[in-house]
Amino acid sequence: MNSAAEISALSNSDRLGLTVFGSALVHLVIVLGVTFTLPRIAPKPDPLPNLEIVLVQSRSDEQPEKADFLAQASQEGGGESEASQRPRSPLPAQEAISAVPVAPAASPPQPRAEPAPPPEPEHLTRETPQAAAKPKAVEPRPEPRPRERAPRAGMLDLSLTDQRAQLSAEISESWEQYQKRPRRTFISARTRAYKYAAYMDAWRAKVERIGNLNYPEEAKRRGLTGDLIMDVALNPDGSIDSITIKRSSGHAVLDDAAKRIVTLSAPFAPFPDDIRADTDILHINRTWQFVHGSTWRSK
Repeated sequence: MNSAAEISALSNSDRLGLTVFGSALVHLVIVLGVTFTLPRIAPKPDPLPNLEIVLVQSRSDEQPEKADFLAQASQEGGGESEASQRPRSPLPAQEAISAVPVAPAASPPQPRAEPAPPPEPEHLTRETPQAAAKPKAVEPRPEPRPRERAPRAGMLDLSLTDQRAQLSAEISESWEQYQKRPRRTFISARTRAYKYAAYMDAWRAKVERIGNLNYPEEAKRRGLTGDLIMDVALNPDGSIDSITIKRSSGHAVLDDAAKRIVTLSAPFAPFPDDIRADTDILHINRTWQFVHGSTWRSK
């Protein structure tokens, strides 16, 4: 009976202690605002942006809209490379090559002087006149062997040094300026894509109208006729990039008149957005005819 009462008394005291501890903890949290949180891990700082600047050897008056590199001058179009490439220096790496110590040129080896042969001993017997008159055979002397040069310590492999200097300066025979190749599109009378066909038809109508109003007088007077194939390259703003006669009419007067008519017709309408999105220079290849009756038309 006594042992059961002691166990019950202990359990009651434990309960009272736990209750007091729990009550104190709750008051601390409510009154003092004590809370328990996990430590925060600071986020990694963003890496600093890279600024890349290159030196160029040429410049253009037009400034590119979206430049791939920063340089001391603007460059716009005209190259033949699809990808963005670093410009290379057109000058050899003189500084790197001149900094290489050049070993002094070794003097050519001198042949060793052979010692003179010892004099022949005199014979006690007197030679006959026939033996004295007969010349003695002279034995050929051996050719002196050049001394082999031992490799000198500290000699530099100049060819390897030159190659490293050239690679460090990025020198090559086909030096390329950093300029992206303009995107060119070639169309003709057989083009069926709507966006190009519609633009080309409006362009053709304007050239025909201006050509009939400015028909060459010399062709009228001489009665010249003929047809030619002409390639006209247009910029996105409608200006003319180049005019090329692909096949002559056989008369320089008609070829020059065709170029003059196209020049008088410029500028043309700017490229629509759907053409400008994938074309930098538009080539229109058409056949043009000078026919009797002062008519200028395209086939």
